[in-house]
Amino acid sequence: MVFSSISFLYYFIPSVVLLYFLSPDRFKNSVLLLASLFFYGWGEPRYVILMLATITQGYVFGILIGRSHNRKRSKIFLTASVLCSLATLGCFKYADFFIENFNRVTGLSLPLLRLALPIGISFYTFQILSYVVDVYRRQVPAQKNYIDLAVYVAMFPQLIAGPIVRYSHIAGQLKGRSHSLEDAAAGIRRFLTGLSKKVLLADTLGQLAEAFRVTKEQSVLFCWLYAAAILLQIYFDFSGYSDMAIGLGRLFGFRFPENFNYPYISGSITEFWRRWHMSLGSWFRDYLYIPLGGNRVSRPRWFCNILLVWLATGLWHGAAWNFVLWGLMFGALLVLEKQWLLPWLKRHPVPGHFYVLLLITVSFVLFDSPDISSACSVVVSMFGGGKLPLVTTESLYYLKSYGILLAAGLIGATPLLSWIRKKIQACGRAARIWNGAEPVLLAGLLAVCTAFLIDGSFHPFLYFRF
Repeated sequence: MVFSSISFLYYFIPSVVLLYFLSPDRFKNSVLLLASLFFYGWGEPRYVILMLATITQGYVFGILIGRSHNRKRSKIFLTASVLCSLATLGCFKYADFFIENFNRVTGLSLPLLRLALPIGISFYTFQILSYVVDVYRRQVPAQKNYIDLAVYVAMFPQLIAGPIVRYSHIAGQLKGRSHSLEDAAAGIRRFLTGLSKKVLLADTLGQLAEAFRVTKEQSVLFCWLYAAAILLQIYFDFSGYSDMAIGLGRLFGFRFPENFNYPYISGSITEFWRRWHMSLGSWFRDYLYIPLGGNRVSRPRWFCNILLVWLATGLWHGAAWNFVLWGLMFGALLVLEKQWLLPWLKRHPVPGHFYVLLLITVSFVLFDSPDISSACSVVVSMFGGGKLPLVTTESLYYLKSYGILLAAGLIGATPLLSWIRKKIQACGRAARIWNGAEPVLLAGLLAVCTAFLIDGSFHPFLYFRF
C-alpha cells in the first residue's frame, strides 16, 4: 500500500484515524502497531515476519546492553545486534551484487540467491541500528515495552521511505503525546502538500523521463529535458513522501525531523548535502563518520573517512556500480571543496549555484541510469558529444508539452512559495482571506490528485527500492 493510492486515502487512513482517536491513550500505540503491520503486510505479507524478527533482536539486545554494567559484555551484545541487522540487510540487498562480481572476477558460476528486496528494509534497519548504538552509548535507556519499540520502528508514516527517525527524537512521544485540532490541521496540510508534489509533479515529470527512455529519436535537447525531469522528479517524489510522513506523524501526535530544506538553492555540494535527505546524512555522520575519527585525524585519513562514508552512502542507495560511482563522485567533490573550492564558492555565489545545479543534474542522470555506460552516453550527448541532432520534432513537442510543468517544478523547488505564504500570513486582512481560502484550496488539490490517481497508472515512490 502506498500513500498515493485510493485505498490508502479513502479507506485505510480514515479507518486508522477513527480507531486511533476512539481508543484510550494506553491502547493508541497498539492501534498504530497493528495498523502499521497491516499497511506493510498489504504488499509484502511474508516480510512482516522478517521485520518483526529484526525488531525483536534489537529489543532483546537493547535490554541486554541496558542491563549490563560490564563494558566488554555490552560491546559483545552491541556487535551481535549490529551483525544481525547488517547480515539481514546484506543478504537481501547486496548478496547477488557481490556474487555476480565475484563470479565475474574468478570465472566461477556461483548461483544467485534472487531474493526479493523487502520494501523499506534500509530505513528500518538503520533505525534499529541507531537505537541499539544509542543504548550502548547510554544516550537513551533501553525500551522495555516491546510494543513501544515496535511502533518506533514500524510506524507506517515513515516505515517505507523515511525520514530516518532516531529513537531519541520520539522516545518521550511514545510514552505520551498531545493531540489538538491545530496539530491535525497542520498534519493534513503537510500531507496534502506532499501528495500534490508526488502525484501532480513527480509522477507527471516521470512520464517525460519515460518518454525519453523509450524514444528512438533522441537529441541534445531531449537529453537535457530528460535530465531536468529526473532532477525534479527525484526531488518531488522523495520530498513529497517526507512531507506526507511528517504530516501523518503530526496527525498522530509525533514530530518527525525535517528531511529536505530546498537543496537546489545550495551554493556548494557541501551545502547541498546539508539540505538533501538530512536524516540520512546525519545518520552517517553520527554512526560512521565520527566513529571513524571524522576530521580529528590526519588530513589523508580525513579524506579517506569522507570517501568511505560516501562509498557507504552510494551502496545504501542501491547494489549496483552506478550507485557506487555516484557515492564516490560526491565524496571526491566534497574533498575538493574542503581542500580548495569552498572559499572561492563563498566569494562567487552565482557561479557556485550553477556549478551545483550542473553537477547534481549529472549525478542524478547517473543515479537513474540502469548502468554506468548508459549514464555516460546520456551525459556525453548532453554536451554535444554523442553525434545527436540538436533538436528533433519529437523533442520540441515534449518541450512545448512539459515546459510549463518544468518551470513550475523549478519554482516549487525554491523557497519562493513558502516566502509568499509567510508574507500573506503576516498581513492581517490578507491572512484572514488566506485562512478562509486555504481549506478550499487543499480540498481542491485532493480532488485533483484523486482524479489523477483514478485516471493514471500506478507510480510507486522511487525510494521504495532502497
